[in-house]
Amino acid sequence: MEKQLMRIGISLPGSLLETFDDIIYNRGYSSRSEGIRDAIRSYNQHYEWMQDIKGKRAATISIVYDCSKKGVNNALENVQHQYTDMILSTVRIHLDLPLCFEVIILEGDGERIVELAEKILSQKGVRFSKLMTVPPARTGGEGTKEA
Repeated sequence: MEKQLMRIGISLPGSLLETFDDIIYNRGYSSRSEGIRDAIRSYNQHYEWMQDIKGKRAATISIVYDCSKKGVNNALENVQHQYTDMILSTVRIHLDLPLCFEVIILEGDGERIVELAEKILSQKGVRFSKLMTVPPARTGGEGTKEA
């Protein structure tokens, strides 16, 4: 049980709050505050999960960004150029204007993958970012399947 509840004030775009309110209603939360607490818990758990990513990994970073924002394309390219040794491929498609969807496929050190994912997420114009990692597949032995 929490020892003390703290009040905060935040500013959000109306459409973001409306979507959030719809979700918490559909999920059966008793209040907006409970939905926000749950979202913050989830965010904190995701951050902790990211801090445990170590060793060699295969990964994808999926991002949605506003390609009409001045400088966002260059900023994302500059960040990615710092990690070319890990980036195996990228795919970008244009969604409804002005959004682009990009998937970056990587293999390398887990801590550097997380570092790249965090740099991408912090760029202005990036609306969504999702990191997924897996340890590289073993060759032969237990845990492998043959077709």
